[in-house]
Amino acid sequence: MSDTLIPATIITGFLGSGKTTLLKRILTEAHGEKIAVIENEFGEENIDNDILVADSAEQIIQMSNGCVCCTIREDLRSTLTDLAARRKSGTLQFDRVVIETTGLADPGPVAQTFFMDDAVAEQYLLDSIVTLVDAKHAHQQLDERLEVQRQVGFADQIFISKADLVSAEELASLQKRLARMNPRASQKVVHFGEVPLKDVLDLRGFNLNAQLELHPDFLPEVKHAADCDHAHAPGEACNHAGHAHADHGHDKHDHNCGHAGCGHDHHGHHHAHDDDVQSFVYRTDKVFDPALLEDFLGAIVNIYGPKMYRYKGVLAMKGTDRKVIFQGVHQLMGSDLGAPWQKGEPRTSKMVFIGVDLPKDILQQGLEQCLTNK
Repeated sequence: MSDTLIPATIITGFLGSGKTTLLKRILTEAHGEKIAVIENEFGEENIDNDILVADSAEQIIQMSNGCVCCTIREDLRSTLTDLAARRKSGTLQFDRVVIETTGLADPGPVAQTFFMDDAVAEQYLLDSIVTLVDAKHAHQQLDERLEVQRQVGFADQIFISKADLVSAEELASLQKRLARMNPRASQKVVHFGEVPLKDVLDLRGFNLNAQLELHPDFLPEVKHAADCDHAHAPGEACNHAGHAHADHGHDKHDHNCGHAGCGHDHHGHHHAHDDDVQSFVYRTDKVFDPALLEDFLGAIVNIYGPKMYRYKGVLAMKGTDRKVIFQGVHQLMGSDLGAPWQKGEPRTSKMVFIGVDLPKDILQQGLEQCLTNK
């Protein structure tokens, strides 16, 4: 069934970040893909005036390169089901869907539509959430707008535009900030919104078997990972148990994990950015007890799910020689068996949780209680 599902990509980003430029490429470039672009017509950056037939009464407009563009006049669910029905009947041809949210939108409900609505879930496969970030205005927008933080928190891929308008130091500061908020999203600096389509499509951000890579700028000061006397990876969770404090000038004593090798970057930033959206990373070389972990994660998701944007883990579990992969959006969590652990490969479990007001101490303690004594 999965090979018949229509892949969908969500493009988000604040006003002026370059979404329109990216959409113009998708709607006009000769890329050989038949793409349906769903555009929320309430956005200030409306693409219609430039390249669409302005006087058409039809909701769906065919483009010269085979793409189609639709404006959302009802809700997203009805637009998606209408598109799928037209595709099935042969009246409309497309291979995939790209959804542009408005600059003020929270991508969470858009993503949830693909999991919670049976009619949509039976026909579509959510591939990834792509977020564009304006380097020139990002710090101010992140400081002032929770929806911009959410767009970063939900992202599988972050494109940083307008980097030529800021200094190398400002860009590095922004990249570190984005990595602290969302260490699992890949970051790429792009010229305005001009992004190769291969970097936008088929990213498999929601694929359960995809690897869990953490951004290289995430906690760059942590060098002696094997030296701390914590069950988790040193510097990861002990720094992350209050990582917002490291740069914000309060409660710095929370970071004294008692080991010089942890190398927390207590003084690396001079600007206070107390982001609501934060991440918590946990690593361990011990093995999880499946029943204990399932109970604990189920309880956490049930209680804190609305504040948990994205979470994912690749785990070593008692009773199986294969990696166990879990991920979720809000209260929706799924898991699957991944590839076998290779001979000689360290069986290190990695988890990352991204959200608002994450219960980091509860996560830390609860996860450690799910470990076996192996």
